[in-house]
Amino acid sequence: MSTILQNVEEVDNEYKRRMMIKGASEIVKNCCSHYLDADGKVCEMTDEMQNVLNGQIHSYAKGALRTIALAYKDVMPGEHGEFHDEPIDSEIKNIEKSGLTLICIFGIMDIVRTEVPKAVDQITRAGVTVRMVTGDNIVTAQAIAVQCHIITEDKIGDPLVCIEGPEFYDKMGGIVTDKEGVEKVKNFKEFQQMMPHLKVMARSRPEDKYLLVAGLRQMGAVVAVTGDGTNDAPALKKAYVGFAMGMSGTDVCKEAADILITDDNFYSIVKAAKWGRNVYDNIQRFLQFQLTVNIGALITTFIGSCITKETPLQAIQLLWVNLIMDSLAALALATEKPKESLLERMPQNRDDYIVSRKMIKHILYMALFQCIVLFVILFGGEYFIPEPDMDLRLAD
Repeated sequence: MSTILQNVEEVDNEYKRRMMIKGASEIVKNCCSHYLDADGKVCEMTDEMQNVLNGQIHSYAKGALRTIALAYKDVMPGEHGEFHDEPIDSEIKNIEKSGLTLICIFGIMDIVRTEVPKAVDQITRAGVTVRMVTGDNIVTAQAIAVQCHIITEDKIGDPLVCIEGPEFYDKMGGIVTDKEGVEKVKNFKEFQQMMPHLKVMARSRPEDKYLLVAGLRQMGAVVAVTGDGTNDAPALKKAYVGFAMGMSGTDVCKEAADILITDDNFYSIVKAAKWGRNVYDNIQRFLQFQLTVNIGALITTFIGSCITKETPLQAIQLLWVNLIMDSLAALALATEKPKESLLERMPQNRDDYIVSRKMIKHILYMALFQCIVLFVILFGGEYFIPEPDMDLRLAD
């Protein structure tokens, strides 16, 4: 990010303008021709100083610190373009790419919340693959991924597990559009081979995130994306489900997302998965109960009417059965709270029917059992159910 300000120093009746820039340390550093020493004196950037700075950046990154460089450059009006207040993109790149003076490099640590590693372990056991896509240095990204239990220490440096965004984009060949207007990964076979291993993408750009989401969708995977910045908006919109940070997210990010995480906590995604599975299971339980009772009642009424020439269940009795089924049973089955065991199984396939084969077997077996009991009562009830006493009937 760069900002051009008017400086107080006057040269030839014109004021200098100072560009202040901050960004990724290794990128900004390579654009610097000078640096400020401990006394604030401007010194020429040497190869020796470059090596010192590289070592310091690597040291910060290994400690899970995000490194940011601050630099500046004094420019005169018209030096790199007619207007500095509203420069075009090419002028901005010309100003930024060389002649900067490095002020400092500092590290920022986002302390990992204590519940995040456990949440990642839970969601992984539930069959969800967690991938970290970040703009950080790859060393920093790997250190944070280890803390969050996304990867293990033995995977650090593995090019299949951890890769930088531009390199990933070049390997995959970018996005192509077919005749039907569907976006696809150009080198899709290589993408398929890499996906089972890829866990960390560092120095990622918006196009790298978008390519990753598009490729996963092309593989048939259900993709959910989290983000908080404007650069995350294309990937959030491309994903099946977009999670935006409600506290730190930008307005563009929130508009592109489907769900807002109000506490900016990854554990909320785990709770969302748990509640989603719980609702799905509750619907299945209710459907199984409803279909079982309805099939049993339908068969009993149809066969009983054909044999006895009258309906076994009167209208008021059917209404009473429906009242019990649709109210008390619905409340009992639809309000069950989620259990931790829901996260111990694999997710449902997108093509699965909500009434599964196992449910059909249970419905048929239980409906058959109910029909047998009802037919025994209907046709043989007079032999083992005693008649009420005549005197009691007269008294009534």
